[in-house]
Amino acid sequence: MGTVIQLKNRINNSYFDLRNSVEEKLVLVEEKIKTKLNSEVSLVQKMTDYHIQTGGKRLRALLTLGSAKLCGYKKGSQDINLAACVELIHAATLLHDDVIDFSNFRRGKKTTNSIWGNQSSILVGDYLLSRCFEMMVENGNLEILKLLSSTSSIIAQGEVLQLQHKGEIDMLEETYLKIISTKTAALFSASTKVGAILANKKNKEKDALKFYGKNLGLTFQIADDTLDYNSEIKIFGKEVGNDFYEGKITLPIILLFQKTNNIEKQNLKDIFKKNKRTKNDLEFTLGLILKYNIINQCYKKAEHFINLASNSLSIFPNSDEKKVLENLTTFSLERSF
Repeated sequence: MGTVIQLKNRINNSYFDLRNSVEEKLVLVEEKIKTKLNSEVSLVQKMTDYHIQTGGKRLRALLTLGSAKLCGYKKGSQDINLAACVELIHAATLLHDDVIDFSNFRRGKKTTNSIWGNQSSILVGDYLLSRCFEMMVENGNLEILKLLSSTSSIIAQGEVLQLQHKGEIDMLEETYLKIISTKTAALFSASTKVGAILANKKNKEKDALKFYGKNLGLTFQIADDTLDYNSEIKIFGKEVGNDFYEGKITLPIILLFQKTNNIEKQNLKDIFKKNKRTKNDLEFTLGLILKYNIINQCYKKAEHFINLASNSLSIFPNSDEKKVLENLTTFSLERSF
């Protein structure tokens, strides 16, 4: 249990170090989002207010602000505008995700689709994206416009790819990595690369921050997916078993299916074929995960991407800004569960 608490503290500390380093600008990001989402349509206003106020870590906005600071961006407020922009892209994808996954709760609160219905949620998600594109055009930087518009396209394709493989318990690990690369890592990557573009850095720095963001995104998604099957910890506001009950095939299940015997494989197939999984199904699956030491194997996979992310920052000179971003990659993923 000690290693679990240690992990939680390290993650929280590295996150708050980044947040504290750009706190003043983050306040302006929140104001920008609120102003940009003003609508004369009462339902749109009500839904966007509710969705945005449900919180979240604002990690993608923080990465944009932190990378811009690392690259020495000081003139103007485009880092604030684009940090708001990446958060709106993320918020839109969550609205669409909840409809696709039939989710009723997110971060412990009812989802917008469970309150106002799927049709309104999809349209409000589209509204967030349209507001985001307005902000991109206002920025006037064609390289950033191309990056963020293509990122939105990549995320949408990732959603379809995940749907295409839904319930596929024998999914290849390669397919899983492709899904999370498009759905999660693509926006992390864009969020960090934007900072280098704003500061007019050379391609070397742009590519380094792009690579950093991508591998950080892969790490966070693998960690998030794995924590869903860790009965000892609740972190990031995520309840244990959420993905399981929704029937999502993530890395723990993929690795587990590879390790199990034929009888266990059939049991897992039967469980994930169900329209609704039970608490007993979860306990059975958790027992197999413990038996085959799957949690530890997942974190070893994530550790590979953490090392890649950390190494990509080596081209930047030592600074407080670099240290803050490095801290996000240095929390230990070794477990003794």
